[in-house]
Amino acid sequence: MAAQKKINLEKSLADLEALVDELESGDLPLEQAMKKFEEGIKLTRGCQAALKDAELKVQILMKSAGGEDLSDFEVEEP
Repeated sequence: MAAQKKINLEKSLADLEALVDELESGDLPLEQAMKKFEEGIKLTRGCQAALKDAELKVQILMKSAGGEDLSDFEVEEP
């Protein structure tokens, strides 16, 4: 298993939100907007990986504790 850089999920999400705000403002030149977009994609992938790792840890803990199998969490749309 390759060593993965640990990310601070909360900080990454805050950074991603700031990037989105910058991009939505429309004030960035195209080249800078493309760099920000690329940075946002990297942050998104890091967040997804961190969430997947957390989900796997929860599943392992549930199984080792003799818990029930986990079911998908569904969010109801308003």
